Amino acid sequence: MARKPRIHFPGAVYHVILRGNAGQPVFFSDADRYRFYLYLQYAVERFGCRIHCFCLMPNHIHLVVQMGEIPLSRIMQNISLRYTKWINYTQNRMGHLFQGRYKALLLDADRYLMELVRYIHLNPVRAGMVVSPDEYQK
Repeated sequence: MARKPRIHFPGAVYHVILRGNAGQPVFFSDADRYRFYLYLQYAVERFGCRIHCFCLMPNHIHLVVQMGEIPLSRIMQNISLRYTKWINYTQNRMGHLFQGRYKALLLDADRYLMELVRYIHLNPVRAGMVVSPDEYQK
């Protein structure tokens, strides 16, 4: 059965979550993180979206993305495909990096954007990785 298409309209804000396949890591070095930053920057420039905040955890990624004219599915396909190819090349591996399709929750930005940004930046603290959010290397 086919999935229902995601709701798309310019200005829509989504909380996007990409999880590592079977809970496995998605970042293996600082170079991997920098490469992911590069792909985020490329998506902003090419697709006209805005990244309000993000947190790169060892085995998953949180993004808050505001749409332009291009649908989220095209943006996430570009980012996840390019990053997966990078990891497969650098780690000498094949196959999926991410667990299934990304999760995307449409957000009422006027009511919940600041709360979501706080939640995302506190993720490493709740995971016990750091004491304060400013200690975490995004």
